Amino acid sequence: MNLKYLLLVPAMLAVTGCAQLQPKNAVPSTPAQAPAPQSAARIADLPKIELSREIFFQFLVSEVASQRGETDLAAEGMLDLAKTTHDPRLAKRATEIALQSRQETRALEAASLWNQIEPDEPTAQQAVVAILLNNGQLEKARPHLQKLLAAEGDNVGRAMLHLNQMLSRQPDKSAVLSLVQDLVAPYLNRAEAHFAIAQAAWEAGKEDLALNEIREASRLQPEWEAAALLQGQMLQRISNIEAQAFYQNLLADYPKMQEARLIYARLLVGERQYAEARAQFEKLLDELPGNADVSLAVGLLAMQTKDYDAAEKFLKQALVGQYRDEATVRMYLGQLSEERRRYEDAAGWYASVGQGEQHVSAQVRYAAMLARQGKLAEARQQLKQIAVQSNQQRVQVVVAEAQLLRDAKAYSEAFELLGKALEKLPNHPDLLYDHAMAAERVGKFEVLEQDLRKLIQIKPEYAHAYNALGYTLADRSERLDEALRLIEKAFKLAPDDLFILDSLGWVHYRMGLLEKAEDDLRRAYAGQHDPEIAAHLGEVLWARGKHEEAENIWRAALKENPQHETLTNVIKKFVPPK
Repeated sequence: MNLKYLLLVPAMLAVTGCAQLQPKNAVPSTPAQAPAPQSAARIADLPKIELSREIFFQFLVSEVASQRGETDLAAEGMLDLAKTTHDPRLAKRATEIALQSRQETRALEAASLWNQIEPDEPTAQQAVVAILLNNGQLEKARPHLQKLLAAEGDNVGRAMLHLNQMLSRQPDKSAVLSLVQDLVAPYLNRAEAHFAIAQAAWEAGKEDLALNEIREASRLQPEWEAAALLQGQMLQRISNIEAQAFYQNLLADYPKMQEARLIYARLLVGERQYAEARAQFEKLLDELPGNADVSLAVGLLAMQTKDYDAAEKFLKQALVGQYRDEATVRMYLGQLSEERRRYEDAAGWYASVGQGEQHVSAQVRYAAMLARQGKLAEARQQLKQIAVQSNQQRVQVVVAEAQLLRDAKAYSEAFELLGKALEKLPNHPDLLYDHAMAAERVGKFEVLEQDLRKLIQIKPEYAHAYNALGYTLADRSERLDEALRLIEKAFKLAPDDLFILDSLGWVHYRMGLLEKAEDDLRRAYAGQHDPEIAAHLGEVLWARGKHEEAENIWRAALKENPQHETLTNVIKKFVPPK
């Protein structure tokens, strides 16, 4: 019996049928009603007890009580019967009833009796183990688990792989590690034993032990991909560089490990090594021709590296391969056509996105494309024609129109548009945030502060509300201590947000803490080459006398973002025209 079954024991016990008992001299069942036959050996092992009226009556009373929800009475009666008769079927039924009604003490008593009566019955043993583990009694479960593993025979390797899943809810991870090490000790010549120890050690925070054990598992079974993947995951938690080197060497030796190659490719994407990532995905496509997920990944990487012909080819392959979210692929094809200035093609792709989650987004993208072509009035008309189905979609359209107006530097009109929408939906977070940002553009800082404080009250976990208010105060060199508190709160809520880290650097700069500011902004810029972060970092470097480095950063950012207002302004402010 596979140990994986232990994960399902309580649920399975709860739905098994009641024991089949017939009173003495009862009329035999018809063939259609007869219970499934039991083996002769099993019948021979049953206790030789006459089914008296008293036993039969107590059995019926217990079953009727169970049907009526009187589970205390039912479990007590069935367990009493099992103790009296030593019939394993009654002990099993008592276990079922107790488990159904969450009477764990009685369930353990009944299961232990069942196991005592039928010591070689795996289901009884498993029921005892499941109940003990559910109560955190690891030491009492140990001998039962040892017996179950020993009974697995040739399947013991597979059984060991389920140990950690079965023990995953135990809070004392060190105790789990000790238990797993003890249980698999007789099988250390098998890779699965070291795999089980590695999992338990990792959960217990013993990283060195975990890595040593998973490496031993791979030494014993070099082509076992599951062990390689676990080792890769461990290394990735420690160092992406180590993980990359591991996968590179692994795939050189075992190029057919598809899951490992997929993880390696994704790791390369995370490290922005797009060309190498694409090469790995393309190797996967050689192994899995027509795979829609891989085709989409290669298409997106080709877009990232501006290989537009390849991007179009692979995105269309994802459509042919029936990618599960067809609308998303059509959106990407629309964006690709936009980047290639094939506006009619882009319009066609956006129009092909049918009703669904992406429909409004597609129409918004189309309107933005029209505005970028100088067709602002047509773009706004396009937005007004969208049939929205909810307040969230209505807000999405209003925010999109306001963005078109901001891009056209029609700041007052954007502010008024958002204000009218806010009158109808006064507590909508997205409207409050965008209205605040529009207020900043028209110099209404009291409205900005009012909106953002209301937003913080409505959504106290909204990190960007704290950030926006703190950044505005810092940028105006007002109430800098309060600005710092607000931005630190935002950073605590979203510690991986590089734009909040940028704000933290900016407030440190305004407070005269130049070294801290430089550190914050360097980290932000390393993670996100955004033009505004470049502007801020350059200004701090300039203030620290690092003029050449500041200019280099500004010029590099300007090359990619020639119209960025903050960037161009800071260059004009500090760099004399040549």
